[in-house]
Amino acid sequence: MHRSYEIGCITIVDNDLNLSRTMDEYLRSNNLCTVRAVTHAEALTLYNNAEALIVNMDLVRHNGFELLRDLRVRRDVPIIVIRSRRYEHDAVTWLDSGADEYLTTPLSMARLLAHINALSRRHFSTLRMRSKAQEGRWCFGGWELRLKTRKLYNPSGTSVPLSAAEYSLLVTFVEAGQRPLSREYLQRATRVHGEILDRSIDVQVLRLRRKLEGDARAPRLIKTVRGVGYMFSVQTVRA
Repeated sequence: MHRSYEIGCITIVDNDLNLSRTMDEYLRSNNLCTVRAVTHAEALTLYNNAEALIVNMDLVRHNGFELLRDLRVRRDVPIIVIRSRRYEHDAVTWLDSGADEYLTTPLSMARLLAHINALSRRHFSTLRMRSKAQEGRWCFGGWELRLKTRKLYNPSGTSVPLSAAEYSLLVTFVEAGQRPLSREYLQRATRVHGEILDRSIDVQVLRLRRKLEGDARAPRLIKTVRGVGYMFSVQTVRA
């Protein structure tokens, strides 16, 4: 198993001491730095120095969405949400709320490490892509995506915030403007790792549509191509 050598420290948010200790010991045995938090406040404090986050939402379910929102406001690093198998049907809800991965208990430590590795590769691949693209911008339908700053501006000139996943997906679309792209291609291009939820790319596309479209249910920019996947329907220009 290749370790996630690029991740500096992982914050584990969980007041189930047995599960928290198991994750902590396993990840440390694979040369990862970990710190543990029990409360909402501790999670926010430790998150300032984290490069990835694992949250057991069963134990913060009364304010789990609030915690996820507060974490996302502060920084954009990979977040893995853990839930009991009985809640498996709400995976899309948590992914749509800002989680990068969704796992269920009982939790395989080897699988957890594989997901951390996948998120590590995707996250740092995006950072490397940003460093390589120091200049330039993409223009489409009055929108402007500036590569140096990773900023998106709508036709009125207002900045539209993008998460790392949304930025990666948008770059993939504009680079292949007006060409149908399969879900598998989008998964590989934006996540690198193949073991992900079958429909999670649809969640990412929906998030991006909400940023770009007046009505995400009647999209003009990101079209669904039946039997294939999606297509960025307008002409894109690299400037």
